[in-house]
Amino acid sequence: QVQLVESGGGLVPAGGSLRLACAASGRTFGSNAMGWFRQAPGKEREFVAAINWSGSITTYADSVKGRFIISRDKAKNTVYLQMNSLKPEDTAVYYCAARPVLGIGTIPKEYDYWGQGTQVTVSS
Repeated sequence: QVQLVESGGGLVPAGGSLRLACAASGRTFGSNAMGWFRQAPGKEREFVAAINWSGSITTYADSVKGRFIISRDKAKNTVYLQMNSLKPEDTAVYYCAARPVLGIGTIPKEYDYWGQGTQVTVSS
């Protein structure tokens, strides 16, 4: 079992930056691949970024590639999402997710555990 708690969301002007954090608890965090997803009002949850169990492999949605960076700190049981050059279309609730396998997943049903979400609002 893995419990996830996101933090770091807020209101930021276009072009600004935010860093989201996802604190995980549970004995198996080190062997979980992790992902970030987001959901805007009236839209389906979409993939943002993912990282494998060791942190050696990452992948990103085309819409955030070059602007967002996912990383993990195993010693702190935390996954981060550094978001730069934010755009109004990045506005959404951001969710952290974990899957109890080593490799990356890019669709929500591949993930077993979810956080409660944190709101990110980018003003134009």
